[in-house]
Amino acid sequence: MERQGKKNPGTDYDSVISFLQLVRESREMNIDSWHIVMRMESPKDSPCDPIAPPDLPHSLHAFRRMPKTDPQDMEYSYTYRGGFWNYFSMGMDAQVSYAFHSQRKLHPEKFKNQLSNQKTYLKLACTQGWFCASLFHPMSRNIACLAKVKIMKKSGKWETMEIPQSIRSIVCLNLPSFSGGLNPWGTPSKRKQRKRDLVMPPLVDDGLLEVVGFKDAWHGLVLLSPKGHGTRLAQAHRVRFEFLRGATDHAYMRMDGEPWKQPLPTDDGKVVVEISHAGQVKMLATKDCIAKGVHDHESCPAISTVHPESIYNDMNDDFEEERRNFGAALSFRYLSDVNKQ
Repeated sequence: MERQGKKNPGTDYDSVISFLQLVRESREMNIDSWHIVMRMESPKDSPCDPIAPPDLPHSLHAFRRMPKTDPQDMEYSYTYRGGFWNYFSMGMDAQVSYAFHSQRKLHPEKFKNQLSNQKTYLKLACTQGWFCASLFHPMSRNIACLAKVKIMKKSGKWETMEIPQSIRSIVCLNLPSFSGGLNPWGTPSKRKQRKRDLVMPPLVDDGLLEVVGFKDAWHGLVLLSPKGHGTRLAQAHRVRFEFLRGATDHAYMRMDGEPWKQPLPTDDGKVVVEISHAGQVKMLATKDCIAKGVHDHESCPAISTVHPESIYNDMNDDFEEERRNFGAALSFRYLSDVNKQ
C-alpha cells in the first residue's frame, strides 16, 4: 500500500484500526516495476570478490557464480539480478544509508525508536562527510568520474547522459517519494520541460524513470521547501551504468531502501548495471497520495500512448537470459516463465 508519508504506522489497536480504514478508502492504481541486472567480470586473480549472499539486499539475487564456458578464458563472470518499484540510487546517499544499516545490524537493540533512528541517521550523515562532501569526498567517487551513464528514450537508442562534475549521488526514481517521502523531481515549469526534453508530469505507470542528481546533503535539504528539487538529469525507459576502470575499489548502492557496498575491479575487469522496465503491478493508494498515473492525466496523449516494451522487440539484448525467472519474487519474473510453472 502506497502512503508516501514519513511516519510508520503503529502496532497498537487504534493505529491498526486507522490503517485498515485507510485501506478501505484507498483506490487501486498501476505502478511500473523495474528489472535490475548487474554483471561483474574480472580476471581469475583479481582482488575484486563477488558480493556474499548475506550482504545482498533482499531484492537482489545471485544468478550464477561460475567461470565462463571456455576453459581458456581467464575471466570470471558474476551476475546479479532483481527488481524495484520505488528507486535505485548510487553515491553518497547510499554510503550514509549503508553506514546506518551496518550499525543497525551490529546493535539492533539501539534502533527501536523512529525518532532515535532519525537522529542516528543525521549523525552518520555528518560523520560520513555528506554535509561537507567537497572536503571529505574524493572526486574519483563523483558520479561522472565513477561511471559512464547511458539512457534510452522512446527512440530505442542508447545515448550518453551528461552529468555535472559536482554530482555525488544519483537517483533513478519511479515513485515521487524518496528519503522519508520527499519528492526529488519536483514540478518543472513548461519552459524547463521544453528545454530539457522532459515528459510532464512524472507518472508512476508511464514506463519512465526520473533520473535526479544531488551534490551533497545541503542540496538534499532543498527538498524540504515547497518547490525544492534535485538536479533533473533525464527521463528514460532504460538506464545503464558502465563503471570506469580503476576509478575506485567500491561504490555504494541502494535499492528501495536496502543499501550495499559494491566491489569494483581496479584491473581489467568491469561492472555494468542496467535497469529496464518489467511490466506493472497493482497497488493501493490513499486519497492523499501524490503519485499519479496515466489515467489521472488523460490530457497528455503523448504520455498515455507510450508502450516501453514495444521499442525493444527488435533489439539485441545482452541481458535477456538474466532477466528470466527474476529472483524469488513472482513480480519480477517474465509472464511466459510464470505460465510454465
